[in-house]
Amino acid sequence: MSESSPGRGAGKAMWIVAWLLGLFLATRFFAQWQDTQRNPNQQPESAAGSGYTEVRLASNGQGHFLASGSINGEAVEFLLDTGATDVAIPAALAERLGLPRGAPISLHTANGTSTGYRTQLSSLQLGDILLSDVRALIAPGMHGEEVLLGMSALKQLEFTQRDGTLLLRQTTTQ
Repeated sequence: MSESSPGRGAGKAMWIVAWLLGLFLATRFFAQWQDTQRNPNQQPESAAGSGYTEVRLASNGQGHFLASGSINGEAVEFLLDTGATDVAIPAALAERLGLPRGAPISLHTANGTSTGYRTQLSSLQLGDILLSDVRALIAPGMHGEEVLLGMSALKQLEFTQRDGTLLLRQTTTQ
């Protein structure tokens, strides 16, 4: 019968801790990598020139333009949608942002008809582009956390898409 040395149990424990730490770090790394692949515009690239501000966005692997920004100073994630008439906000997110529900409105989506509510955004920011008093709607049928950045915001900007990049330009008055 052999006796194990006193340090052998501690060595096994250290190996287990090292493996667990390695797995934890690898999981964190790949989760961050996956999030960056889904939203490559977590810190949108901005540039300013004489009379304009530009934001350059990269498309994700599915060809969509997701970008981090803010509504009334609170962080949100936008999905640019030129097919949406207004900026559309999921009801749970709108409640968390403290947005007031205005007049009811009938919404016609791919999922059918539902009732939404008008609201007004004091500020909407994407990179260095800042829009004020943007018409929006609260959409109870929307799930998730993504805000559809529709034409009520995009019509205030010039935009050009080329080679997986979207350039948004806000003209400023001198």
